[in-house]
Amino acid sequence: MKLDRFIQMLLPHDEKFYTFFEENAQNLVNGAQLLIELSRAEPAGRAGIVERMHGLEHGGDSVTHKIFAELNSSFVTPFDREDIHTLASALDDVMDYMDGTASRFVLYRLEECPAQMASLIEVLFRSVIELQRGVSLLRDFRKADELHTVLELVNKFENEADEIFERAIAALFEHERDAIQVIKLKEIYVSLETATDKCEDAANVLETLLIKHA
Repeated sequence: MKLDRFIQMLLPHDEKFYTFFEENAQNLVNGAQLLIELSRAEPAGRAGIVERMHGLEHGGDSVTHKIFAELNSSFVTPFDREDIHTLASALDDVMDYMDGTASRFVLYRLEECPAQMASLIEVLFRSVIELQRGVSLLRDFRKADELHTVLELVNKFENEADEIFERAIAALFEHERDAIQVIKLKEIYVSLETATDKCEDAANVLETLLIKHA
């Protein structure tokens, strides 16, 4: 172990970072639940759900800003500053893409949520649940096996999302004759698939932290 990291472990840490990350992770779970609700809602009931999603996105931004402010004012952090910044940004990206997906449901006046789109939302939800579990394990790197399991599952879900995305786009090009509808649906699929990619990005930061603190 490097001397500077050993010293960092001995010094008192600012516990706020753990709390902030846990708040953002819970925010993502709430957002993914809203996407599931949105996928099952009638068009007339979607606007209210989207407004709730916007509220979560604004709340996530607020917590992310607190993390950055705390980062600038803290002498000792629980792990490397760069990793804190990268993880906060990755979690924020997931929320941004979920919010963008929700907005498109209303803006594009989607009549119904295709089955493959609903499946992609379910995979994203499972990925976010595991990400939340991984963030909660930051407080204790002795639970390395649990964190490894989280990382494996997030990677698995990202691969599942890629497969669903590819099949959905292929079917869209084959069966949908309305070019405008193709563009609308494809954008929503891309937004959802990118959200799962961002979950994997966040999980990669957790893996980096695990390696550094093992």
